[in-house]
Amino acid sequence: MPSLYVKSEEELMKELKLEKPFQAKQIISWLMKGVSSWDEMSNLPLSLRNRLKDENIQIISSRIAERHDDRSAVKLLIELEDKCLIECVMLSDGEGRKTACISSQVGCAMGCAFCKTGTMGLVRNLKDYEIVEQMIHLHTLDPHIGHIVFMGMGEPLHNFASLMSAITYFHNPATFNISYRKMTVSTCGLVPGIRQLAELNLGVRLAVSLVSAEDGTRSRIMKVNRRYPLSELKKALISFQHTCDKRITLEYCLLSGVNTTRDSAKALFNFTQGLSVNVNLIPWNRIDGLEWDTPSRDEIRAFTRMLDTYHISYTLRLPKGRGISGACGQLATSTRRNED
Repeated sequence: MPSLYVKSEEELMKELKLEKPFQAKQIISWLMKGVSSWDEMSNLPLSLRNRLKDENIQIISSRIAERHDDRSAVKLLIELEDKCLIECVMLSDGEGRKTACISSQVGCAMGCAFCKTGTMGLVRNLKDYEIVEQMIHLHTLDPHIGHIVFMGMGEPLHNFASLMSAITYFHNPATFNISYRKMTVSTCGLVPGIRQLAELNLGVRLAVSLVSAEDGTRSRIMKVNRRYPLSELKKALISFQHTCDKRITLEYCLLSGVNTTRDSAKALFNFTQGLSVNVNLIPWNRIDGLEWDTPSRDEIRAFTRMLDTYHISYTLRLPKGRGISGACGQLATSTRRNED
């Protein structure tokens, strides 16, 4: 039992051999406070705390290895039980709202050419409790986190079972009680996962990393497009929207000279027809060793004028966390922490 997170009251009762149901509720309450030792759970009987310590029952499986701050973000390097490393970020907007950006995998198998995580390859999927524990670590820094975006390391829909278990736990009134509509799942375009998500119809929001609405360009920079081209992706998004009745976010990472042309804007217009979407324009965050360039202000301004001409709804996202390599596409770690 490496972690008590994502366990129900009934599971805690059974696995910890608790005598009274309210003790499971007390333990869950302490878990939400991020305690890491039985001694801290002061309202549990001393005899129970001592027994759980003697049985070496572990409360949490991960720990904060490093912390990096800038004005708009806090990035945590998390060391997992097998010494693998992941990153998560707490983002703050100008109105004081806090959002947790959570990882779903160690590395990523998708290999998107503009993303630093993609250079790692896939090491392994995260277990559901490892996804939840990131939120716990961030929550101890600020308990007012109200939104969760699964936009950290990894492709969330490539780890579907653990993702859904974590989402259910976050939504549980006994734990974080976060509304489904305040959780966003981001995907590079895994069509089967989008269809699975639609079937569940939970109310979570969907964001798709589109980057280009031209098949040739998208296939060059996003391998997923070679398997699920834009025509298949659009069918899945239409189906998702028909079932879930939710506006979809299209994440559009701006790469200078690649997807900022008039043809790019026209292709984006054609792709968005029949969909209710908002396009998130994200100027590429520089990553050493990758070939792309961030567009200039003039290039961005010219592209947005073209989008205005096509009446495409968009938001130009201000960079957050760039100073601590915590911005979109910048999350990556070494595979494991060096042993002391």
